Amino acid sequence: MGIETFFPVQKAAWLETIGPGAFERDICINSPTGSGKTLAYALPIVQILSARKVIEIHKIETKQGLCRLPQRRLQRPRRLAAPSRPARTPALATCASRRLRRLLESVSPLRWVWSLMVAMARKDEEEGPADRVPHLPWMRYPVDIDVFSGCPVAQLPRLDPRFSNVISVQLIYQGFFYKNLSRLKEAVQRMGIETFFPVQEAAWLETIGPGAFERDICINSPTGSGKTLAYALPIVQILSARKVRCLRALVVLPTRDLALQVKEVFDAIAPVVGLSVGSAVGQSSIADEVSNLVRKPKQELYPTIDDEYVQMEPQTKVDILVATPGRLMDHINMTNGFSLEHLQYLVIDETDRMLREDYQSWLQTVIQFTHSMGQDHSFHGTNGKTLLHPLTTIRRSGVERGFKGKCYPRLVKIVLSATLTQDPSKLSQLELHHPLLLNSGKKRYRIPTKLESYKLICKSNLKPLSLIVLLQELQGSKCLVFTSSVESSHRLSTLLGFFENLPFKFSEYSRLQRESTRRKTLEAFKEGEIDVLIGTDRMARGIHIDGLRYVINYDMPPYVKTYIHRAGRTARAGESGSCFTFLRKHEVKTFDKMLKKADSASCSLHSLPEESIETLRPFFSSALKKLEESLESEAAKKSKSGDKTPSGSKRKRTNQK
Repeated sequence: MGIETFFPVQKAAWLETIGPGAFERDICINSPTGSGKTLAYALPIVQILSARKVIEIHKIETKQGLCRLPQRRLQRPRRLAAPSRPARTPALATCASRRLRRLLESVSPLRWVWSLMVAMARKDEEEGPADRVPHLPWMRYPVDIDVFSGCPVAQLPRLDPRFSNVISVQLIYQGFFYKNLSRLKEAVQRMGIETFFPVQEAAWLETIGPGAFERDICINSPTGSGKTLAYALPIVQILSARKVRCLRALVVLPTRDLALQVKEVFDAIAPVVGLSVGSAVGQSSIADEVSNLVRKPKQELYPTIDDEYVQMEPQTKVDILVATPGRLMDHINMTNGFSLEHLQYLVIDETDRMLREDYQSWLQTVIQFTHSMGQDHSFHGTNGKTLLHPLTTIRRSGVERGFKGKCYPRLVKIVLSATLTQDPSKLSQLELHHPLLLNSGKKRYRIPTKLESYKLICKSNLKPLSLIVLLQELQGSKCLVFTSSVESSHRLSTLLGFFENLPFKFSEYSRLQRESTRRKTLEAFKEGEIDVLIGTDRMARGIHIDGLRYVINYDMPPYVKTYIHRAGRTARAGESGSCFTFLRKHEVKTFDKMLKKADSASCSLHSLPEESIETLRPFFSSALKKLEESLESEAAKKSKSGDKTPSGSKRKRTNQK
């Protein structure tokens, strides 16, 4: 290897491992780049293993079936170092593996070590990270949602107390009313629901059943499996016993369209039991939202001189609020009377996206405002006695039921996603209390069971023509086309507009359009006035469209999570659907490997007739020329007006007092 003198880090590591230290303690090395760290740990390991008599290592069996050395608890680290970790870049990993390989092969009896490492790496590459054991212990033993087969509405325990006298007595003791529960059952049936999905039954038993919200709930279930009603129904049933109206449940979602969709579910079941549902999504002006969320006290005609007079502050007018993070922060910071002091339930839908994007640090703010502020919540009555304010939820610190150093009664959190993250650093932001994971199956990622996946291999320059031919085959059915960017969606929709006599109606849906235009476009698509909607991943999160049978990935999704959310727009609620993905030849292998992580190894190859594509070629060249001219004119208009987007106007927001 051309080494005549060892570097200082190699000498120091040797003395601490082969010398008197003899690996008695774990070694952490913090040394500059290029200082020889690879040989510093490789040489002692090879020296010690060269004394072995049998080619065997102690094994720890994992779900992957991989062999690993026993892990010892990390003792007090010396100042040498950092725990070993994989190289951060492929180039660095390749360089390190070559050096290690040369070193291992230089000792012939240890060549099996290199063979074992290669086999482990190949197995990990084939299976991917989907089956890795989660770092957090509570995620290793989830409740399997697939065990539940669904439950008829009439047989769901405790939804209607007429089935058991014991249940009736318990519900009456807890403050529930017969009429409220029977109305809630009828409201669910009016939604067209006769049988609850497995995720809804599992969540109900863990919240209304013996679990009774003793733990925070985390739900990882495929798209279209019914997660919205899974948390909406238990919250509405429990809050139906409330005596005073104040904000007790907050549902936060990443997009406005998804928030409005969730509000529709609450609007269908909450009003029948006397609960009020509000929204803060930015659809209307902030002043209009304030008037719908906060009730201001009536102003007295003359000022009072009574010393015992208590000035009432503004009160919230809703029990449940569905909000987006941006508008929620606006009300927290600017709206007088908007309070989270009495909040009991916090629901975070699409959790992986909400944790990935900061959104003005809304999560830390909400959790902070629900903690005990040390305020004096008492006032004095006319008889001189100290009374509690009737709207106050006292959050005190105590040691009851494991709440040492925490507020009690606690804030219950429900987090949901079809691709729930397993990153401990992200999940720690939620401050979960003894969380319970509800997961569908053994795989981390799941796609709907009735979804059929197809791949189409085509050339990049002919992709628009292949899309037109595919849409013609689908015969005007509702279809959602996903592209990789807003610009790509705009180019594609503009290009298709230059083809004449297409047998389908299409439209663009992107942030380049005004909010009113997007809303009208989405409504037209839901009503069937538009056959094809071209958009980006903005449409991939939670949006439900009745009758949507086909999803087309015009651009290959970069991650398996993206594919799951895109394909999840169809095959929802037990219905069947199909997902087509356009691929170039070099993308096929990557795409197949990605689908294995989603527990979907079957993806059929769909071919298009070459004759149909060739008939469109004469029109394609002229359409491309018109597209370039159109884009140049749009760029010229934007440069003159100085606007980057059509919706460049910003709404002024003033403090609401």
